[in-house]
Amino acid sequence: MTLTARHTRPDEGVRLEMPDGAHIVKASAEETGGAFEVFEVEAPAAPSAPLHRSPWTGAVYLLEGSLRIRFEDRQVDLTPGSLITIPGQTAFTFDMLGESARFLAVTGGDRAGKFFADFAASVPAGRPFEEVFPQVAAVTSRHGVTVEASRESVDANRV
Repeated sequence: MTLTARHTRPDEGVRLEMPDGAHIVKASAEETGGAFEVFEVEAPAAPSAPLHRSPWTGAVYLLEGSLRIRFEDRQVDLTPGSLITIPGQTAFTFDMLGESARFLAVTGGDRAGKFFADFAASVPAGRPFEEVFPQVAAVTSRHGVTVEASRESVDANRV
């Protein structure tokens, strides 16, 4: 495969609807030779996902809104222009601190896009977590993502 520079306009990219917001593929693994992937995430105010670990390294760069990233035993509040890097296998989640946020997620390798696409295709959007947990468990298992805690314990420990 020959790689070449590629421009993605603001209205372009495959839109994957996820429980924590739309993940819009801005640069796929195929376009970067598997080196990295870039997603624009439009996240509405919603309950946070459970703490989870993914096998890929990632970075979150906040464009609009404010987020609280919870990881391991710490938390960091992001405002526009803030960046956080999250090593693979780090337990993390994010909480919305306002009505919505928009951020870039950059992930190493070629696995996150496959996970997001499978999740969007397999887990019905807009359904209570408890109702879709079997589908969530199947998708996370297929991609090496592990959930650290039950939904109830995450909500009980919300900061």
